[in-house]
Amino acid sequence: MTIILMRHGKPNHRVAGRLSAQGLADWCEAYDMALVCDMPPPRSLTIARQASVIVCSPLPRARSSLTRLGLQPSHIDALFSEISVPLIAARRLEMPTLLWLTLLRMLWLCGYAGESESLQRARARAARAADRLIALSEQGTVLLLGHGLMNKMIARELRKRGWQAEKHASSRHWSSAIYHRPFI
Repeated sequence: MTIILMRHGKPNHRVAGRLSAQGLADWCEAYDMALVCDMPPPRSLTIARQASVIVCSPLPRARSSLTRLGLQPSHIDALFSEISVPLIAARRLEMPTLLWLTLLRMLWLCGYAGESESLQRARARAARAADRLIALSEQGTVLLLGHGLMNKMIARELRKRGWQAEKHASSRHWSSAIYHRPFI
C-alpha cells in the first residue's frame, strides 16, 4: 500500500511588494484562484503516473497541476485544501508580502487564527485526510495533489499510524513524499 503526497506546481501569482492588511487579504484571495505556470519535472511525472487513485484539493493550483501531469482526479475534496493564513485588521500597517506571510503563519502556530481555521482544527482535518487516504490505498497506489503545509500535516498523521517514508517532501513546488504501510 502506497500513498504519494505531491505539492502543486508554481502558481501564476507574483509576490507583491509592500501591502496593507487589506492588500494582503486581496493577494491571498488571488493566490487561491491562481493556476500553475510551470511544467512538472520528469521525476514528478514518473512518480505521479504510478498512482491508480488520484485525489486533489479543489483549489485551482492543485487541479491545474493535475492537468499538467496529464491526470484526471478520482476524488476532489476540500478536506485536502491548504490551511488559510489568518488575517488581521491593521489599517495603516504595510509590510512586504513575505514578511506578512511569515509573521501571520508564526502567529497561527502560536494559537492566533482570527477567522481562519485554527491549528487544532487543521490537525484534526489532517487526521481525517490521512484516514481517507489510507482507506483509498486499499484500491491501489494513491496520489494526493495538494499543498505544502497540509501535506506535511497529513504526512505526520501517516507516520503516527505506522506508515514509513520512502521519500520525504520538501517545500518546493512539485515535491513529493512517498509513504508505505509496513507489512503486519
